[in-house]
Order: sequence, then C-alpha cells, then structure tokens
Amino acid sequence: MIHSTLPRTARRTRARRASRILLALAAMGALLGVDVPDAGPPLGVTGWAPRGTTTDRVGAIFAGGPDGGHHCTASVVHSERGDVIATAAHCLESPDTTLFAPGYRDGKAPYGFWKLTGAYLAPGWTDGQDPDDDIAFATVAPVDGGRTEAVEDLVGGFAVAAEPPDDATVTIIGYPRSLEAPVRCANTTALFSATQRRIGCPDLTGGTSGSPWLVDGALAGVLGGYEGGGSVPEISYSAVLGDRAAKLYREARS
Repeated sequence: MIHSTLPRTARRTRARRASRILLALAAMGALLGVDVPDAGPPLGVTGWAPRGTTTDRVGAIFAGGPDGGHHCTASVVHSERGDVIATAAHCLESPDTTLFAPGYRDGKAPYGFWKLTGAYLAPGWTDGQDPDDDIAFATVAPVDGGRTEAVEDLVGGFAVAAEPPDDATVTIIGYPRSLEAPVRCANTTALFSATQRRIGCPDLTGGTSGSPWLVDGALAGVLGGYEGGGSVPEISYSAVLGDRAAKLYREARS
C-alpha cells in the first residue's frame, strides 16, 4: 500500500544542456580514465561516475515503466529489511507506476527493476509542497517475482548521517535525463538558510533530482528542496535533514 497522497506536479525546473554535458564528460573521461574505481574529478567538476560499490547503490527512477525514460534518481539506504530507498519527494508523483533501477547504466539494469510498495512523505510536502520537506523514503520489492533477495542484499545501503557540519564536503551521484550513465561531482557546501544547503556543481540537469548527497559515505541529503533543487545546473540544493526526515526514515524502516 502507498502510504501518502501525492501531489500531481512538482517537477524541478532545470536547464538542459545535453551537448555541453556530453562534451565535458567525454573530455573528463579521456583525462581521468573512467575505469579506475577510485578516480574522481577535482572538487566542483562533474564527470562520469565509475562503476563500483558506491555507484551501484544509486539508481535511476522511471515513471510508467522502463520504456518511458528515467526522470529522477534515488539511492538505497540501510534498513533492517533491506528494502528502503531515499529520493526527493517531488520525484514520487506516481508511486504506483514508479520503478527503481540500482546501478543502471547504458540501458541495462544489472540488479533488475524494483517497484514501490510504500511511499513516506511529510505532510508539509503533501499538503503544501514545502521545499524543506522535499525528501522521501520508499520501500521497494523486485518486479521479478522470482527474486528473493532484498535490494540492500545485492548492492548494500548508505547509512543516514547525523547532521553534518555546515561546510561539509558532499559527493553527489545522479542520472541526468539526457544520459544513460550516472555522473558524479564533489564540492564543499554551505548553508543557504537554516533549512537548506547549497553546492556548486556544473551540469546537474533534470533527472538528478533525488540524487544522494554523501558525506563520508553516508546520506546527508538529496538533491531537491529550494527551487525544486535549483533553477540552473550550476547550483543545487538539498533540504537539511531534520526531525521530520528522521521520522519518515523510521517509518519506512519499520
């Protein structure tokens, strides 16, 4: 059962610069070598996210099935049953037809597709689309009825972090709609307000909503919040994880 009544429209508005991304990422891949698992671009530079344990926990969100294209990003977080993902609240407009594909790359879903069995959103979002509540958790089950493992059994899950320092260095991994592989950017962050954090990373275009903000390997936010995550690709936002987000996480885990 889906546990929330979701708003019909709340999509982030981001400029799409597909050609610029492709050129920049191709150049970065040539310079850094995308097959090196631990290689990463310098702070404030967006490049391909290499295959590996961390990237496999992040996946693309599809609305209406895999043929409809991916429109957001989510990540697996730790839970006792191993079935919880985190994303932006505005990414779950149609939970009954939403699918999650961890580790998605080049049109392939190596760990299969997962349907939502529950969605957990704060009343501040469902009642008024409060950007401070633009975070959601959901439980998932395999579309393939023959699969018995939980998603966390396959790819692992991120811990959910306690409140990081205001100037924490954050790594973002997400799926632009125009690309079939994830990108990654890391940079220091700053508080935009008491309830919103901002980061400077280029080319995080539409589709990267819901991307995990990772601090020392733990989830400290998701791309969303103010302006639906940002109105330009160079600056992105996340609601600060607080008591309401912690309550949603506990509900999803239970």
